[in-house]
Amino acid sequence: MKEIITGAEALMRSLQNEGVKTIFGYPGGAIMPVYDALYDYTRGERKVFEHILVRHEQAAAHAAEGFARVSGQVGVCLVTSGPGVTNTLTGVADAMMDSTPIVVIAGQVGIGALGTDAFQEVDLVGVAQPISKWSYQIRRPEDVAWAVSRAFYIARSGRPGPVVLDFPKNAQTHTTEWAPVHSDFVRSYVPYPPVSNDAVAQAAALINEARKPLALVGQGVELANAHAELIEFLERADIPAARTMLGLSALPSDHPLNVGMLGMHGSYAPNVKEQEADVIIAIGMRFSDRVTGRTDTYARQAKIIHLDIDKAEINKNVKAHVAVIGDCKESLPAITRLLKKSSHQEWRDSFLPLAAMEREQVINPAIHPEEGPLLMGEVVNQVAEATHGEAILVTDVGQNQMFSCRYFKFRQCRSVVSSGGLGTMGFAIPAAIGASFGAPSRTICMFCGDGGFQMSIQELGTIMEQQRPVKMILLNNNYLGNVRQWQDMFFDRRKSFTRMVNPRYQLIAEGYGIPYRFVAQRSELAAAVAEMLSTDGPFLLECAVREEDDVLPMTPPGKSVDEMMLHL
Repeated sequence: MKEIITGAEALMRSLQNEGVKTIFGYPGGAIMPVYDALYDYTRGERKVFEHILVRHEQAAAHAAEGFARVSGQVGVCLVTSGPGVTNTLTGVADAMMDSTPIVVIAGQVGIGALGTDAFQEVDLVGVAQPISKWSYQIRRPEDVAWAVSRAFYIARSGRPGPVVLDFPKNAQTHTTEWAPVHSDFVRSYVPYPPVSNDAVAQAAALINEARKPLALVGQGVELANAHAELIEFLERADIPAARTMLGLSALPSDHPLNVGMLGMHGSYAPNVKEQEADVIIAIGMRFSDRVTGRTDTYARQAKIIHLDIDKAEINKNVKAHVAVIGDCKESLPAITRLLKKSSHQEWRDSFLPLAAMEREQVINPAIHPEEGPLLMGEVVNQVAEATHGEAILVTDVGQNQMFSCRYFKFRQCRSVVSSGGLGTMGFAIPAAIGASFGAPSRTICMFCGDGGFQMSIQELGTIMEQQRPVKMILLNNNYLGNVRQWQDMFFDRRKSFTRMVNPRYQLIAEGYGIPYRFVAQRSELAAAVAEMLSTDGPFLLECAVREEDDVLPMTPPGKSVDEMMLHL
């Protein structure tokens, strides 16, 4: 005889079948039956899940993203209808842009009330469809197991992304016969397209003939767990490699073939050398406008080989001469097998003078200033040196993001958690919370500006309750720094509403019971960082940094990548 259970109970069992252990959420009226079922799954002998009560629904999505980024698993968040889920949608859009696998389960008014403008009703499927990989309304309890299994399959397979499940109240409370479902197929959905042998051969031939090859390494390598395959490929053909911001930890910072970070505020040498390379191999990256600069002048001299699992990215921004569509964990070794053992020492050496120029004019003054206020770069560098490349970097958005990505160091994969495509301020604190659950044995170092910090400051309550060991470094310059820099450069220094009047963060930290230290003097920085890292649990280190510190180098908007500026 089959067991009869509610749709809410079916959701609990379905999540358990997917191996879920951690849920980030916030209860409300339309999701209360699910939360009632969750009660028994978070206590006593039946405890299956750890539910993390965030202080705002947007934080639930960002926490799920942070969890997914560092663990490689699907992040899960649970919210109510109406404003609960619309708050969450910023995180859904963020996950879509950055290919992060999360599943959002939201309450909804009952089927009979749909379309009546009922209290806290919103057309979630309609709103979520353009910004999610799949959105679906579970209208019957008998569809719960199928929908959840399909949601996880779609979220984690192929190019990962967010899935949104809309769960009307009657489907939560009505009953059905329980039968588990396992999904590994969706008609017309091909998450892992077969790799073309012809494309592999064409790519290998171009690389074998190249005199000045350059690899552009993106987050796709991280998502495919293809780190070893990448290194074997690069070392076989002696190819210098630059990394996108989200691909920074795909290759160790100290690897001899690593030539720096791509992008508007990336490293000088690879940005300039993109315009000299005769073959560019783009691996799991999408040629963002922040990487290419002007596309009409970008790498016109190069043959472009584009490796990507998503056919939609091919020729979207930059035309590829050879497209190798498929999982790079499969395509990279297929190409490597056809490569000749090569040496491009002269080409690699040509990067060195440009790197030295940047080091002399930008890096050394940024991380080893002789006088004046603290600089963001030196704070990041101090934390990076103290953590020896072993920590996970979580950033907010803005100057703190650019400085920390430029100067942090990485020895392990899945060590960068940042809002890339959407650029979501307020991302850092909740994402760091999620990362602390996704990688509980690793140190989490979170960098944030005073603007982004206040956008999710309520999540200090989550950190307090959960005692998450997040090391928060607040780079306080009393400005919305990135906007201020652009105002200075492009708007005649007219600082329109970018100066911040800030609270006393020490009192806020004390209110949440979080250890705190303030640093304004260079002589105190090393000791403060050591105290932060040696303190069990969370810590807030506020650093008063130079107000008008600018991120350099910079490719100005509308310019080519080789027009990168080393100084203003």
